[in-house]
Amino acid sequence: MEEVTLILSAVEQGEPQAAERLLALVYAELRRLAAQKLAREKPGQTLDATGLVHEAYVRLFGVNGEHQHWHSRGHFFTAAAEAMRRILIDNARRKLAVKHGGGRQREMLTDIASVIPDEDLLALDEALEKLTAQDPIKGQLVELRYFAGLTGEQAAAVLGISPRTADRHLSYARAWLQAEMRGR
Repeated sequence: MEEVTLILSAVEQGEPQAAERLLALVYAELRRLAAQKLAREKPGQTLDATGLVHEAYVRLFGVNGEHQHWHSRGHFFTAAAEAMRRILIDNARRKLAVKHGGGRQREMLTDIASVIPDEDLLALDEALEKLTAQDPIKGQLVELRYFAGLTGEQAAAVLGISPRTADRHLSYARAWLQAEMRGR
């Protein structure tokens, strides 16, 4: 993680090779995270780990390789988590559109109990938006843990809070999100 901070600093200072080093480091991490996230999806997805990484890359770095200016490692990982989340949400919305089968889903004979249905993913997104509006730290914590795949300690470090506080916030956020989704 320290390497990312150093490279982000070098990118901000205009070092030309720093952006390339950042891309190489981030690409591998995003590829790993994408594989984790897609393992939870239903079988028969049209979006694979490489496609998810490429979409996140475009959202983070732009089409021509231009990048946003990240103020810190935490800011960068928050942007990455948000990009991954938006891609998965957009994909879920697209699959639920009438022109894509009108809600009919292909089911394979596998253990589908461990996957998140698209409807639930959309409900989670709506609830997460409400939580983030009420308490941005808790919303960012959920994004970093669920969508970016960071551990509790890593997410706490990114947000600048203690791991114990992160655990308390995450417990609250889970209960709040479940209650919000049930009330939907």
